[in-house]
Amino acid sequence: MHRLLTGPLRVENLTVAIPNLPARLQGIKLAQLSDFHYDGGRLSDALLEEALAVTNQAEPELILLTGDYVTKKPEPIHKLVLRLKHLQSRAGIYAILGNHDLKYQHSKTEITQALTQIGIGVLWNEIVYPLGPELALVGLADFWSGEFNPKPVFTLLDQMTPRIVLSHNPDTALPLQKWRVDLQLSGHTHGGQIVLPKIGPVAAFLKPMRRATPKPLRRWIPYLSGNCYKVVEHWEWAAGFYQLGNNQLYVNRGLGSYRPGRLFCPPEVTLITLVNSPSCSLDEFQKPTLLGKVL
Repeated sequence: MHRLLTGPLRVENLTVAIPNLPARLQGIKLAQLSDFHYDGGRLSDALLEEALAVTNQAEPELILLTGDYVTKKPEPIHKLVLRLKHLQSRAGIYAILGNHDLKYQHSKTEITQALTQIGIGVLWNEIVYPLGPELALVGLADFWSGEFNPKPVFTLLDQMTPRIVLSHNPDTALPLQKWRVDLQLSGHTHGGQIVLPKIGPVAAFLKPMRRATPKPLRRWIPYLSGNCYKVVEHWEWAAGFYQLGNNQLYVNRGLGSYRPGRLFCPPEVTLITLVNSPSCSLDEFQKPTLLGKVL
């Protein structure tokens, strides 16, 4: 997409404290990229190349991709992986899929195979330990896929084991309150794309606007005729870092853009440094919480 409709890339630096993080992992750096929508119109090659370059320059221990590599048909993934294969990290690259990666019956298989062929591990309700047994990486199925089922995944983890959870849709932060999530990395929202200072994403107002607009008129008003108002329920988690009880959530604004583009919501690469925080007791992690309140 044209730079005037997208804005310059921003690198967000984030430090996240994780209880029981082993000393050898203190200060390690992760990189997150999300929502490429690589289809020839929503992400320029120049912006993509810049994002890949700044990611490699950071020399991350781990690179994490949080979904939506394409927009509709899966075929553009084959051109995208020719660029993604240049990403470099010490402990590997892991990915989850987003709702746009599941549009067609063959999309999941084709996109998974393309990513796997260049050495990117695709997680679908799976756990891996690329940094060793003291830190788990959990990749969940997309929230809308019908296969989002965290319970059997989390029961495989020792409650005292720190974990990073990849989940494309930030709305999953609500059901994930049942389990310990030291850091959830999500995308999906594009940050709202159009953000008004001191007000927030315009998209947060689509649902009430739609209800207040007569049905015959909705088709003539941008974003009210389609399903844009259904993107997420929790627009308050549209972008950035959130402390949700004992759990922590970070929502990446993504790289790709839908028209009319972005306003006060630049595309981003996120660089995350992990540090240790005071140890928590097992009891603390066993109490489901939401927004700082014990349920």
